[in-house]
Amino acid sequence: MTDKELFEAYSRDVYRLCLSMLNNRADAEDLCQDVFVKAFRYERAGHDYLKPWLLRIAMNLCRTHLKRAGNGRRKERLFFTLTRFRSASGPDEEAERKEADSELDRLFRKLPGRIRDVLLLRYIGELSLPEIASVLEIPLGTVKSRLHKGHQNVKVLLQDAEAYTIKGVECID
Repeated sequence: MTDKELFEAYSRDVYRLCLSMLNNRADAEDLCQDVFVKAFRYERAGHDYLKPWLLRIAMNLCRTHLKRAGNGRRKERLFFTLTRFRSASGPDEEAERKEADSELDRLFRKLPGRIRDVLLLRYIGELSLPEIASVLEIPLGTVKSRLHKGHQNVKVLLQDAEAYTIKGVECID
């Protein structure tokens, strides 16, 4: 696979992960380019799964970037789209929805980093469980455990909120 083909095939996935972790379009674009510059320097023949390899590079570069930013707070955005059951029909409902989503982003940042990483790779990176295990270099059972704990934690965080749906799964009390 040529460098151009690699970029065209995976740049969208890498950018989406960077954006979800950094919550800043300009930084996400810069780091997305850095991921591919780094990938182009290395021999890819030994990597059977290019997408997980690229996403691992992206996660590591984003973590480094966040550490260098200095404020100590994780800036990852909510890893999945939360939508209200009733759609906003006017400006008041739209403003209310945006406020609720902002609150959910804040609550999501309370999740432990290890759990957040698994959820990001699963729902933003759209990786399979074995691919997540490969990216994070942890056993498959650990991935399953963290994903389960993540779902439980998200439900707890949302239990006081109005009805939301997570990728089609209802999370209401």
